[in-house]
Amino acid sequence: METALSGIYSKEEMRLLWNIIIDNVCKGKTGRFLWRDEDLTCLETGRAIRMISRLKKREPIQYVIGESLFYGLRFKVNPSVLIPRPETEELADYIIKNLLCRPGFRILDIGTGSGCLAVTLAKFLPMAEVSALDISEEALKVARKNAGRNGVHVDFFQADILSSETERNIPGQFDLIVSNPPYVMESEKADMAANVLNYEPPEALFVPNWAPLLFYSAIARFAKRKLAPRGALFLELNARLAKACAELFAKAGYKDCYILRDLSDKERFLKINAYESND
Repeated sequence: METALSGIYSKEEMRLLWNIIIDNVCKGKTGRFLWRDEDLTCLETGRAIRMISRLKKREPIQYVIGESLFYGLRFKVNPSVLIPRPETEELADYIIKNLLCRPGFRILDIGTGSGCLAVTLAKFLPMAEVSALDISEEALKVARKNAGRNGVHVDFFQADILSSETERNIPGQFDLIVSNPPYVMESEKADMAANVLNYEPPEALFVPNWAPLLFYSAIARFAKRKLAPRGALFLELNARLAKACAELFAKAGYKDCYILRDLSDKERFLKINAYESND
């Protein structure tokens, strides 16, 4: 059955995908990576065939098996949420390794999607009180399940960061605000893979060409009131817009805006130490 994917994926990709399929359909069985097609039961064969059929259409393997790994944790995913990216994992790792967290430290994740950032921070920073918001109720259903399956508590809110009402509906202030908002310009679609364009939620990916920093402007306004004194912001960025985004926050009155590079040496993250005044 592995060869059914030939001509669509490379040999290395086919081997990797086949191993993932076998691992998924033969859970709990030993030696499954050494099995041949004929070693599968009828039920397992049927499941594998259905998965291969979806892979032939270039559906991401994470949606096919219904989960994705992120920072060593397993997250449920479906087409209502983005598949967690390695760059976002880098952001989580940076925060976990550099944040001085104390009891009662409050964190807010804006645009949580699958909850990968919020849940991971709650898991590895157990003293923190973590909240998260998203406009999509379907995404929040997934995020709540992911908090439960990873044994953490996160307060979830359905809210639109672009709405002025959100500031009033989210209680208190936060010591850390994190976000991986939509940042891919519509004009960049031509450079993207079909499995992303055809399956992942466009509202979580794209911004109009005429307002590429739309969500960052909203976060800057929101954080003026909701970021605690000496709080911090950590944001994932479109590398093409990193400098423009840093300038946006500087003009809005924020200080100490630092652009951080990812492992591919792209300007991927923005670290902002504080807002000058919350008055």
